[in-house]
Amino acid sequence: MSFNPFNERPERTVSFENWKQLSPRPYDKNEADPYTKVRIILMNGTEFEAQWFLHNMARHVTDNDLRRDIAVIRRAEQQQQKKISALKPKDESILEHTIGYEQLAVDLTAMMAQNEPDEHVRRSLDFALLEDFDHLYRYADLLDMDMGIHAERLVGKYTEIMPGRPTVSEHRYPMDDVKRRIDAKKASPLTKLHAMIITAAEQQTMNYYMNQASFYDLSDLGRKLYTEIAMIEEQHVSMYESLSDSSHTWLECMLMHEYTECYLYYSMMQDEVDENVRKIWEDHLIMEITHLHNAAKLLRKYENKEWQQVIPDGTFPDLLSFSTMSDNNKAYIRKVLKNTVNNTADRETWIDVSKMPDSAEFFKYNKKVNGNVCNVASHKVIDKYIMEAGEDYRFQEREHPVKSLRSRKEDNVNVGRVKGCCDTMENPECKKC
Repeated sequence: MSFNPFNERPERTVSFENWKQLSPRPYDKNEADPYTKVRIILMNGTEFEAQWFLHNMARHVTDNDLRRDIAVIRRAEQQQQKKISALKPKDESILEHTIGYEQLAVDLTAMMAQNEPDEHVRRSLDFALLEDFDHLYRYADLLDMDMGIHAERLVGKYTEIMPGRPTVSEHRYPMDDVKRRIDAKKASPLTKLHAMIITAAEQQTMNYYMNQASFYDLSDLGRKLYTEIAMIEEQHVSMYESLSDSSHTWLECMLMHEYTECYLYYSMMQDEVDENVRKIWEDHLIMEITHLHNAAKLLRKYENKEWQQVIPDGTFPDLLSFSTMSDNNKAYIRKVLKNTVNNTADRETWIDVSKMPDSAEFFKYNKKVNGNVCNVASHKVIDKYIMEAGEDYRFQEREHPVKSLRSRKEDNVNVGRVKGCCDTMENPECKKC
């Protein structure tokens, strides 16, 4: 069913809620569908992005009337974020919640990549997909080691858990994370939405890890793992934010943010299986339609532009649907793993690490940051688990598509990092711990 939020009648004023309304009933961590948790994390990150963007906008415009107008919308976005955040139950640990973050990163990225019409954006999604996939595997082993919980139960078996591009191989020179931006005048509506959505989602993950690392109290190794993966999430944010068309004005960006929120709430509302949570998505959609119409008015008032000049057709493209994509995602991830696991970034493009010159900044930076890879947290988690259990923890429905990542008794720290190591561990340049 087609839906255009610009054709909807907005509320007369921006609405606010009281403390009781901002304290919804949390989900039951043992009963909630894993994708309900994923949607909550996504929309929490979307609301953070919305209000943080408006804070930055307020610091870069001079008209106080405009700053007051955006302050009203920003306060409403803040309330929405607080309400969504309150859905997380207090008995869900930092690490259990982290599994939801990585399941979101994996399944959202795979879902968007399969529908993405722009090849450059799709390749960006594919590249980070394999890294978030590996993060899920390493956090899952930490979860079993520190808490005795199998992550396959938390992900509802919707998502496989096995090695991706090894995290130790993901540490790249910063300049290689900046990609070519899309041309908003030529890009499809779906491409523009994807760029904004994935940036917000990865930013939320980066923020969560960079702040939670010091609060993780089950092991020092766990603290170090959060710190390491938080750095990779920063790299992902750098890459994804570079895709968006930065030539937009502040007010054009504001309109796109509000449109993206409408699109997401409408998608989540159609996909949600929890009636309590679905009602929140429905209520927030109504609020965001008002924010969108207010942003259109501000664009007209201050820049003499109509919303159609930014979003030519407001009708939503295909919606996001976690519930219908699980099997497709599994097959797609396996294909991307098989074809691109040995890739690394090289300025605006990607390249098999074996084809990079020895003088490439990637090798220098990776060696500088990691030092002896045997001491890097992402490797030590798996190495310690194998030492204690005899083999790593995985949830995979069939054999790993990459031969060099099939062994459950040895963590391959060379794929995507050392030349000639994708299909063997016997290269003389490879370091074994």
